[in-house]
Amino acid sequence: MPNAANGETVPARTIRVEDVRRQWAERGFSCDVWVDAPGQEWRDFLHAVDELVMPLEGQIELEFSGQSIRPPLGEEVLIPARTRHTVRNIGGTVARWLYGYRVR
Repeated sequence: MPNAANGETVPARTIRVEDVRRQWAERGFSCDVWVDAPGQEWRDFLHAVDELVMPLEGQIELEFSGQSIRPPLGEEVLIPARTRHTVRNIGGTVARWLYGYRVR
């Protein structure tokens, strides 16, 4: 749901990092928190394994496979292995997001 003060999306439920970490581990993924300043961009990354991303705070944009998406807070995005991708903080505040790699 939108936050009238700044136009950013706020989650309908509280996202508990430890719950996500446990769920991702059960599915064979690591899980860590990343924090980016406004305007930060990570361009053209490529990993040998699948990656999961979930925004927790702020606004991020993901580009891969010819698409650009802006997932709402709490929405999980799968970036397939060997897919070139870019992640950028498009909001005016810090962006905090979870990321994890398939480990098994």
